[in-house]
Amino acid sequence: MDFKNKVVLITGASSGIGKQTAIEFAKLGSNIILVARRKDKLEQVENELKQFNVTTLVCPCDVSKKNQVEIMSQTVHQKFDSVDILVNNAGFAIYGSVSNLSISDIESQMETNYFGMIYCTKNFLPLMLKKKSGHIVNVASVAASFGLPGIASYCASKFAMLGFSEGLKHELSGTGVGITVVSPIMVKTDFFEHPSFEKMPKYSPTSLNSKTVAKAIVKAANSSRLEIITPSVVRIAVWLKHTFPYLINPILGKSFNKQLDSTKVD
Repeated sequence: MDFKNKVVLITGASSGIGKQTAIEFAKLGSNIILVARRKDKLEQVENELKQFNVTTLVCPCDVSKKNQVEIMSQTVHQKFDSVDILVNNAGFAIYGSVSNLSISDIESQMETNYFGMIYCTKNFLPLMLKKKSGHIVNVASVAASFGLPGIASYCASKFAMLGFSEGLKHELSGTGVGITVVSPIMVKTDFFEHPSFEKMPKYSPTSLNSKTVAKAIVKAANSSRLEIITPSVVRIAVWLKHTFPYLINPILGKSFNKQLDSTKVD
């Protein structure tokens, strides 16, 4: 797909992966719709995109709110006939054991990470199907394949995203519309700025930068694959987990439980 003049909508576009994805698509001549909660942050990103001479649209919206997504989609369709590429990137995590997290903590992650993706997909997919072209990119995580202590509710939201995407991909067969999930390992963004991560080591030597993931998203927007794991070598770990769960799961559980225990306050 030639991305020049294509309309790309990105949620969670005010920082991190979303912001860098906007830059990467703008470099290719795409018109960019920036979606996130904070208008001031989105306007800063919009200002950075001016150097690429592309059309931009700032849409403040909390994707966890169904009504806000409906209003946002109406605003988008007033300016553009349809969206060519939908990047469902908005997401966050709250660290802590299930017993210590509140129900609202767990619900809020599912509302943004999973239902936010559902709301956006439902609002923009119909016109993609009508014109028989388009691509949805859902930004998940390797946590979509590993249930880990301390982020069980976050993992659940990403498991759900991957499962939904796989089912939808079958439904979209022959329609001209594609869907691909991008699942990165830890990324150096403000993802870990939530207070619950205060005692956690923020990054590891293997952490990716936003540009690496953004480039994977651009690749995904032109891919027939269901899932792109980045870096690709992590596919081996996913294969091992699914093939030898009785060996891998105890190792992961022990490692992450140790980290969880270290963050507990006596």
